[in-house]
Amino acid sequence: MTDEFVPANRANWDARVPDHLVAYGAEAFADDPGANSVRGDLELMAPHLPNGSIEALDLVHLQCHIGTDSLSWARLGARVTGTDFSGEAIAAARRLATRAGLDAQFVQTLNDDAPAVLGREFDVVFTSIGVLTWLSDLNAWARTIHTLLRPGGLFFIREGHPMMSALASERDDDLLVVTEPYFPTGHPQRFDDGVTYASDNLIKEHVTTYQWPHSLSEIFEALLHAGLSILAFDEHTTIPWKALPSLIPTPEGYVLPSGRERLPLMFSIAARKSS
Repeated sequence: MTDEFVPANRANWDARVPDHLVAYGAEAFADDPGANSVRGDLELMAPHLPNGSIEALDLVHLQCHIGTDSLSWARLGARVTGTDFSGEAIAAARRLATRAGLDAQFVQTLNDDAPAVLGREFDVVFTSIGVLTWLSDLNAWARTIHTLLRPGGLFFIREGHPMMSALASERDDDLLVVTEPYFPTGHPQRFDDGVTYASDNLIKEHVTTYQWPHSLSEIFEALLHAGLSILAFDEHTTIPWKALPSLIPTPEGYVLPSGRERLPLMFSIAARKSS
């Protein structure tokens, strides 16, 4: 992330933590040994994992926020390290791990610094949902992933689809109208609305954030240029939060109210570092 934008974005994410702990039901999640938010990810990753299992594998979760996904991997048997640039989020993740009785490590670091800070390699690098828009340089992101992976290691991402992100997000109908950039512009978009996405609450301080659009081609090119081999790519018609006003809840997640085939809401990529 470009240095000049890091303090503003970090302050904003620090400010989100109290609201997100409530909106995520984080304490109830920690108290329930059966609660798990990554079973769908495991299903997509399983064909590329030894024996289809994450058990006993070293996994690093980049941009882990308050760590609920990280703890979900620990509950499935992975040896987990979570990283995030928000000190408040990392502190919350550590408290949740202690409350849940789970052995997971959480480290505050920017993605670009993670290889030096962690000083080790992993079997799996995982990241998901709402992470790429906060990164200005996907080539640096992909190099970090490659460096953190052991030879033969697996990278997996599940993320909001760039085409969905290019749609107008404040409409009172179900029309899909492109108003935002799909392709990278070379500079960030500035937002001052204080929205946290997880609830209707607004942040009252540190409201300014800077985010970058990234196309699918940019994402693929960054991973390939870093030396990763693409194993699988999928596009999905559900999303776990109400990313557009017209989306409706279903047991699978939020979906378009009609014509689900019109638009992918999410995508996933599995990639491997060569042995």
